[in-house]
Amino acid sequence: MQNIKKPYIIAETAFHHEGDEKFLIKLIEETEKHAVDALKFHVTVDLNAYMAHDHAAIKVLDPWCFKEDQWDRILAAVKQTDIVLLCNDVKSVEYAINCKFDVKAIEIHATALNEIFLLNKAAIFPGTVILGTGGSTLDEIDYAVQYLKELGKHDIFLMHGFQNYPTDYKDIKLDRMKKLNQLFDLPVGYADHTDPSNPLNEVISCLGLANGFPVIEKHVTTHFGVKRIDAQSAISFDQLDKVAEIAQVIHQTLGAKDSLVLADAELKYGNTGPMKKAIVAKVDIEKGETIGLDKIAFKRTNSSSSIKQNELYKVLNNKANKAIRRDEIIDLSNVDFEFIAQDTSQFKNTGK
Repeated sequence: MQNIKKPYIIAETAFHHEGDEKFLIKLIEETEKHAVDALKFHVTVDLNAYMAHDHAAIKVLDPWCFKEDQWDRILAAVKQTDIVLLCNDVKSVEYAINCKFDVKAIEIHATALNEIFLLNKAAIFPGTVILGTGGSTLDEIDYAVQYLKELGKHDIFLMHGFQNYPTDYKDIKLDRMKKLNQLFDLPVGYADHTDPSNPLNEVISCLGLANGFPVIEKHVTTHFGVKRIDAQSAISFDQLDKVAEIAQVIHQTLGAKDSLVLADAELKYGNTGPMKKAIVAKVDIEKGETIGLDKIAFKRTNSSSSIKQNELYKVLNNKANKAIRRDEIIDLSNVDFEFIAQDTSQFKNTGK
């Protein structure tokens, strides 16, 4: 995931399935009908290594955690998108490493960002290691990054954003993505958890992309508006399509490829003559006459000029090789060009 340049949408499933294998497979099938690049799954193979035995949520999560053979059946349903596994325990990372399916990336959640057991195992994973940075200080992020690098793992990706059931857009602080990118010289993505009922949800989701970060993560659901786990941030497929549409518009507007090269439409707009003013004869000029500043003007014309405004030196103080009528374009077709060092003092502010 180091070299992603175009919009890359990750559809997050989390625990939305609530332990229903068929529900999750159906969610996979429906999601893959839309413009997504990856599906992300929360994998917890060893719940006791993830939560203390007396944690208030352990009894709820226990029946929601699929076994490895169940994950094999579930991931077999993924036909055309990349697979991302958020691994909550060491055995989950081991599953990802030995998985019979092509796992593009694993993620270490922000809640375990500095857990050395997970980092040790993640460093062995052959693909990208995503580090969730939500609610994490710079020293915590730096610890995880340097720890992985010291173990020889350099394919690291930072994911900005956090789930606050749902997250208020005023707390997102997208500008932090730029700082993370600059400080760690690593790619950064944005996991959006904006309230699906917010009319600006799709726009907010794409603001990271508008700042040059093409990876967008969104929770998705086949049961929009139904009260299920993680439904607070799960968008409908209509909204997902809108996110993809806006993302493509932003991508094309940014001019991702060769951004300093003028587009065809821009070249046409910059055409000297019909658009930008051309160098023309201010008065009739006779053959052999020297062309001084008093004999030229800048005007828009019907036809195009072969020289630009900043190439004035090609005609100034040179001689006309034919008669040039007033308002006629002056270029190398009617001027004998000889380089002459120009006195430009008249164009400068001398401060007098």
